[in-house]
Amino acid sequence: MQLTQQQLVQILPSARQVAGVFVSALNQAMARFGVDSPVRAAAFLAQVGHESQQLTALSENLNYSAQGLAATWPTRFRGDDGRPNAMALQIQRRPEAIANSVYANRNGNGAEATGDGWRYRGRGLIQLTGRANYRAAGAGIDADLEQVPQLLEQPVYAAKSAAWYWKEYGLNELADAGKFEAITKRINGGLNGQAERVALWEVAKRVLA
Repeated sequence: MQLTQQQLVQILPSARQVAGVFVSALNQAMARFGVDSPVRAAAFLAQVGHESQQLTALSENLNYSAQGLAATWPTRFRGDDGRPNAMALQIQRRPEAIANSVYANRNGNGAEATGDGWRYRGRGLIQLTGRANYRAAGAGIDADLEQVPQLLEQPVYAAKSAAWYWKEYGLNELADAGKFEAITKRINGGLNGQAERVALWEVAKRVLA
């Protein structure tokens, strides 16, 4: 199937300014990785639409307040009294320090001092995170994302990496089965933002029907 610019804007209205750039990138990526039916495309566009703020954010925003840190990573940044701890107060509103702290020694990243957390922060349409995931996605889309992680902030690579992830983790099959909640859990690890994801999915299904 071929997604049109008009359909893309109907599904993701906030993407109006970038839809012309993204529609060809999305079509190429979706065709390459088997997102090739209205059912699969509707689920894919809803999920990447949520993850990327409707194609407008290709790099993770880590500008958290101390309260935001405590709410998002309570075991790390919340004290026994339920308030932000000293570490949260120290690194609040410092995105690079936050990334290096929360993503250290995870998904192939090195220790906090290596800077891998910031270097391999969430990027692309599906917010790919971690050195190991950058390496795997790079191999899957024929791009050296490990050495040039900023490529994921370009529409072509942002779309390719998301479609690669979608196929690699079996999300086409989940979409075929209508298991949208399971898709969210596989991408997010939980159900954060599920109401918006579902709302986008319902619109996408109508537009692509």
